[in-house]
Amino acid sequence: MNVLWLMLGGLVLEAIFGWPDALDKRIGHPVRWFGWLVGRTERFSNRESFGRTARIFLGGITTVVLVVIVSCAGIAFQAVLPQGWAGYLLQSVIAASLIATRSLHDHVAAVASAFSENGLPAAREALSMIVGRETRSLDEHGIARAAIESLAENTSDGIIAPVFWGALFGLPGLFAYKAINTLDSMIGHRSPRFEAYGKVAARLDDLANLVPARLTGLLFGLVSCSHRSIEVMLRDASRHRSPNAGWPEAAMAGALGTRLSGPRRYGDSIANEPWLNAEGRDPSMADLAQALAVYRYAIAVTVLCLLALGWVTSR
Repeated sequence: MNVLWLMLGGLVLEAIFGWPDALDKRIGHPVRWFGWLVGRTERFSNRESFGRTARIFLGGITTVVLVVIVSCAGIAFQAVLPQGWAGYLLQSVIAASLIATRSLHDHVAAVASAFSENGLPAAREALSMIVGRETRSLDEHGIARAAIESLAENTSDGIIAPVFWGALFGLPGLFAYKAINTLDSMIGHRSPRFEAYGKVAARLDDLANLVPARLTGLLFGLVSCSHRSIEVMLRDASRHRSPNAGWPEAAMAGALGTRLSGPRRYGDSIANEPWLNAEGRDPSMADLAQALAVYRYAIAVTVLCLLALGWVTSR
C-alpha cells in the first residue's frame, strides 16, 4: 500500500469525523492507552533514591523500549490487516486516531466561541483546556495570544509531524512518532521529577520534530501568501526556548502581523520569554479567527500535496 494514500486517508477521515465521542466513551483513545503505559512504567523506574545518571539511563531505556514496542505494533497491524480497499480503510481509521486535525481546530475554536458567547471568564476556562500557563488573569490579548501559539505549535506536533513520519514509514513511523511525542508531553519536563528521567524523551522529540516544525512554518507562509511570515520565521524562530516551536509560531506571528510568545505565567512563576515579531500588535479574537483560517488553508494544502505525491509515486 502506498503510505502517502494511507496518510491522506487518515488525515481526511479525522478532519471529517474526528474521534467520535461514542467510541471514546466505549474504548478510550490510543494515545491515552499509551499514556497509561508510560505512567505505570515511570512510577516504578523513576525514584528519588536513584542518582541523576541512573535516572537518565532508566528514562532513556524506558523511552527506547516503549517506542520500539509501539513501532512493532505498527508493523504487526500492517502485516495482519487485509490487502485491498478493506485493509486501506482499516489502516486509515487507525492512522486517523493519531492525527489531530479536527480536534485541534475544535479546541481552539471553542476559545473564540466561548469569548463571543460568554465573555472573558468562559474564554479563560476554554483556554485552560489546551495550555499549561496560568489563564485566570489573562485579558483578551493574552487569551488570543495563547490560543494562537497553541494552534501554531500543535499544527506541527499534532498534524504535520505524524503525517510526515507516516508518509515516510507507514503505520510504524506514525506509531513511533506519537509514542515519542506522548513521552515528551508526559516526562519531558524541566521539573525536579523529570529533568533527568525525561531527558532522552525530550531530546528525541526535538529530533523528531526538527523537519516537521520547519515545514509547518513554510506552509503557514505559503498559504498566507505573506513574505513577512517567512521573514519573521527566519529571523525570530531561534529566539524561542524550543528548538522547534518557534518556527510555526514565528511564521504565524508574521502572517497575522501580531506578536507572540513573550512573558507568561506558569503557576507562581513568570517565564520571561522573548517576543516573536516584537514589532507586531497584540493579537485579538479577530486574529484568532484569522489564525484558524490559515490553519484550515494549511490542512487543505497538505491534503493536496499528499494527493499529488501519492499520484506521482503510484504511476
